[in-house]
Amino acid sequence: MIVIEKQPKRVEVTVYAEFTLADYQEFETAVNYAIQFEGPVDLFFDLREMADFTLDVAWEDIVFARAHANDFSRIAVLTHSQWVAWSAWLSQMFVRAEMRIFDDEVEARSWLLAEEGETPA
Repeated sequence: MIVIEKQPKRVEVTVYAEFTLADYQEFETAVNYAIQFEGPVDLFFDLREMADFTLDVAWEDIVFARAHANDFSRIAVLTHSQWVAWSAWLSQMFVRAEMRIFDDEVEARSWLLAEEGETPA
């Protein structure tokens, strides 16, 4: 299950339990909409509660990343899992966005806001 929140120039995604293909397609729809109307956007992924992801999600992520190589500015991935961090790093090979892995939410949000010239709430 995922929860998607839209901020100006940013899409925030929190994944709970298993990340399924249907969840990923919901994410794609939200991101495509944001890109269409705002241009390149930042992504914030909170994967701390993700238990697992399906193989088709991994494949879809590669396909999506390659199709949108220039559509992201910054990507913050929040996780406590080394495996998830490694997977995110692997995906970075297909996008030109700056990506960082965090284990602290305040640091992740501060990094995204610093680029925008904002201060964290």
